[in-house]
Amino acid sequence: MNDINEQQKHKHSPAEKKMIVRYGKCGLVGWFTHDEKNMPKAQSKVMIKTERGLEIGEVVGRFCYKAGVFKKNEQSLIDYYEQGTEGCPVTTGGRFVRYATEQDLSEERHINIGAKDELKKCQQAIQEMNLPIKLIDIEHVFGGERIIFYFTSEVRVDFRDLVKRLAKEFKTRIEMRQVGSRDAAKIAADVEVCGQVCCCQRYLKILMPVNMKMAKLQKATLDPSKISGYCGRLKCCLRYEDHTYRDLNRRLPKRRCRVRTPQGEGIVIDAQVLTQLVSIKADDGTVFAVSVEEIEILLQPDGRPFVKGSKTPGQENCSCGRDAGDYDEQDAAEEDTPEQDGEQDKQEQ
Repeated sequence: MNDINEQQKHKHSPAEKKMIVRYGKCGLVGWFTHDEKNMPKAQSKVMIKTERGLEIGEVVGRFCYKAGVFKKNEQSLIDYYEQGTEGCPVTTGGRFVRYATEQDLSEERHINIGAKDELKKCQQAIQEMNLPIKLIDIEHVFGGERIIFYFTSEVRVDFRDLVKRLAKEFKTRIEMRQVGSRDAAKIAADVEVCGQVCCCQRYLKILMPVNMKMAKLQKATLDPSKISGYCGRLKCCLRYEDHTYRDLNRRLPKRRCRVRTPQGEGIVIDAQVLTQLVSIKADDGTVFAVSVEEIEILLQPDGRPFVKGSKTPGQENCSCGRDAGDYDEQDAAEEDTPEQDGEQDKQEQ
């Protein structure tokens, strides 16, 4: 009987209202419980309580609230960020405290100014202790519960003595967080060669792997200085149009195929992904270009008859004159996968 009453009580209890807030140096996103009836439409800073302490954040999707309740459910946010993949920014969230006041914003500016001095002191301590650490940035939790230092290093570092020294210096909990080159760029990068703020800092939340095969398929220059981003890894934008290039490339015949066209028969010697034009060398030695829609494949590159539905038309071509199939093992070795972050998170209690 008591179980039934508990179930009915839970069933008729009012729905818990939550807001989505972005906070932290890495742009974390979480659900925060609140009792507000209406959400302001203007850009709003809020004070929130997370597992790290009191923090200041910004309400996300301020036009998607009705009577203080977000119109979508939690699953929609999980699906949007593809939770389950590495680097997903969705956290467990916490509790909404209040809307940020002018005093809170003034205190935030004061903390950011003081953080520069703290960063210099940490850098000085690293040099004195001769640690192989490159500092990236500092994050000072608003409530003063802890200070987080982000750094990169080529090797694993024992920084326990450094943490003790900094905790004694700043009289608060210290957290040293090791990040990879991509996340380092996400924290500290500014403007890329395109003239825009780096995508990883501006809006990308999940940094997906990028490999050389994408650059080759798009016939981009393979000069590392031109296809590498601020982080020194392959640019994330190579992934943006990769699916389009792959879809177009599936329609093209493989090189050395024998084909029939309105201009006669010949051998495929080249193909252009974007224009969907195929260069063909006729039996008399002349070369001409036709649209892929005008081509009928007769023989595969090895001389076997072409069977409709086989994989021959979908083989990728590359800018260096060889088939992309020749690069499969090489590309697997060159795959540019984001490094695992937070490998060495230690705190001084």
